[in-house]
Amino acid sequence: MPKIIPAPDDLSKPFWDAVNEKRLSVQNCTACDRLQYPPKPACQFCGSGEKLEWKDVEGKGHISTFIVIEDGRLNRRMPDQPYNLALITLDEDTSVNFYSNLPGVPPYEVPVGSPVEVMFEEVAPDQLIHEWKVVG
Repeated sequence: MPKIIPAPDDLSKPFWDAVNEKRLSVQNCTACDRLQYPPKPACQFCGSGEKLEWKDVEGKGHISTFIVIEDGRLNRRMPDQPYNLALITLDEDTSVNFYSNLPGVPPYEVPVGSPVEVMFEEVAPDQLIHEWKVVG
């Protein structure tokens, strides 16, 4: 399946820099000690904009739910339909979620509740993306 090549902006650049180093990093608010993803200019929980830092996380989670895209509108992904779109919940903080196509998992066969780990794929020279694989 074709992957979208990220175009980092000032806000997301630290995330993508970490991914390129094969690390998963999310924002951490030191005012309320909460993690958040995707990155935002202020904490989504307490509103602090000056107490955000980046924190590496373990990259382990579980599949919360999924849908199968059968009639999506993204031209570059139409040939790959149907494909999975799973919601991954981070074990370290259940308020942090990621989306994944779960490479290697056939459509409609997503094992909801199963553990997953982050992996990294090269999508362009010197550009990695994060993806999730089922483990165990």
